Amino acid sequence: MYAPSEPIVIVPLPLIVAVAPAPSHDEPHHGNIAGRLNWLRAGVLGANDGIVSTAGIVLGVAAAADSRATIVTAGVAGLAAGAMSMAVGEYVSVSSQRDTERALLAREGRELRETPDEELVELADLYAVKGLSRELAAEVAEQLTAHDALAAHAEVELGINPGNLTSPWHAAFASLIAFALGALLPLVAIAVPPSHLRVPVTVAAVLAALGLTGVIAGHIGEAPLARGLWRNVMGGTVAMAVTYGIGTLVGQVV
Repeated sequence: MYAPSEPIVIVPLPLIVAVAPAPSHDEPHHGNIAGRLNWLRAGVLGANDGIVSTAGIVLGVAAAADSRATIVTAGVAGLAAGAMSMAVGEYVSVSSQRDTERALLAREGRELRETPDEELVELADLYAVKGLSRELAAEVAEQLTAHDALAAHAEVELGINPGNLTSPWHAAFASLIAFALGALLPLVAIAVPPSHLRVPVTVAAVLAALGLTGVIAGHIGEAPLARGLWRNVMGGTVAMAVTYGIGTLVGQVV
């Protein structure tokens, strides 16, 4: 129990930092979280898009035509076109983001070379705004600048980790593979059963897969599982209903 009469020993901050033991738990760092979320975003988006768009294509064609060859051909064409579209779209989008990040880092590096004193004061001000005292903010800014000035300024001012920029190739590859894998499910579901079971089997398989991807996304992202599940299922249901209805109308007109 704490005794009020005992003297209070104040340990300077640098000493605390030096002797503090490393955390025993494996808490993920910001860079790891950002990388994981980037893969998750591209993978889940690709898989969901592959499932829903291909299901919409094959169900729409199945509503207008009974030929298995016609349905499968449309599904395969949709798989190939969708996978390439997703990959190219992700590559272009993430490349633009990466170019912007590099431009911001280049500007910050130039400012550090040309006006280092002003940048040091700016960094200390930013830490003071976060709640540190002016003295401690100045000390933290000096130590971080001495260690890696660009990384310190980029993290606080820009929210960028120079050593962990988003990779457009990773996003493109993840989207392509995820879309293709997702698209295979409705394609197989529509092709294997007899003609009178094609639609119900495909709808059931698609809804089950969308529910699974919603649960997986929620688990990896540590988000509520039920929310992701119902969001995917309801969105897929609406998409299939709309495309099947359009296919039915087009088949009657043509």
